Amino acid sequence: MKRFIIAVALSVVAATGAYAQAPATAWPEKPVTLIVPFPPGGSTDTVARAIGQKLTDSLHRPFIVENKAGATGTIGATQVKRSPPDGYTFLVTSLGPLVIVPHLLKGMQYDPLTDFDTITVAVQAPNVLVVPAASPHKSVQDVIAYQKKNPGKLTFSSSGNGSSDHLTAELFWQQTGTTGLHVPYKGGAPAITDLLGGQVDASFQNVNAVIQHIRSGKLRALGVTTAKRIAVLPDVPTMDEAGVKGLEVYSWQAVVGPKGLPPDVRNKLQAAIVAALSDEQLKQQFTSQGFEIVGNTPAQFAEFEAREYARWKRVIETGKITVE
Repeated sequence: MKRFIIAVALSVVAATGAYAQAPATAWPEKPVTLIVPFPPGGSTDTVARAIGQKLTDSLHRPFIVENKAGATGTIGATQVKRSPPDGYTFLVTSLGPLVIVPHLLKGMQYDPLTDFDTITVAVQAPNVLVVPAASPHKSVQDVIAYQKKNPGKLTFSSSGNGSSDHLTAELFWQQTGTTGLHVPYKGGAPAITDLLGGQVDASFQNVNAVIQHIRSGKLRALGVTTAKRIAVLPDVPTMDEAGVKGLEVYSWQAVVGPKGLPPDVRNKLQAAIVAALSDEQLKQQFTSQGFEIVGNTPAQFAEFEAREYARWKRVIETGKITVE
């Protein structure tokens, strides 16, 4: 009789434990929202939609991309910070809202280093200095020479105040002792549209966002922000080769969730994203556009984020850069 009671008790404990773990194990049980804090059409939106489709296929629940643009990405980021940490709302973002904008805006509604759980950096890509095809500037040195003769007159478009393309331009001016005029837009797509139309003179755009326009001859690439030349633009010099030191910059797209995610949900999503990035079709799609696959762990991402946060803080303080 005692053995029967013990056996029943053990069965109940086992069943209770299994029931307690079921919600996390079963995740996702309903559609998951991927918040992109920028308008449709930019680099981050492209990455989110490509990965979201693969996650929909592999995890058998819809991963829905929702664009919540505004305030240089902080509106979307704030929404995710305030969402329940239940595994059904995530932020797919560029580096701006996490490591640049916090040094520029006052009254931020989130702390990027403490209010989110890191998942993974999905991809990274260098920036490329581009000008319209009709531009008289044929090289990086042409741009520098013009700026020295005409301080603050050459216009540089960006996807917004505090974006990587904005800060790359600011760093470019610091490293060359020149000044230009920053023209911020609400996202990469409108910034590129006006660049193509000649309404602005130049831009440090993510290479993946403008590679098709470079290949078609609508934009001229002058230099890339990498240590070595890149495969998709083998004839374009690095900024170092062009005579500008200290301008090695990568933009990156990453996934974070509200602080307090269940560990197995966090790990399951990270593993699913890495698997998606390993898919040959998706890998080819990204690399042909100039992206580099990353897919690091949550811990590696957290360490990387801290380094990037400190780096851009130095750049912003050195340049006394403000956007308000």
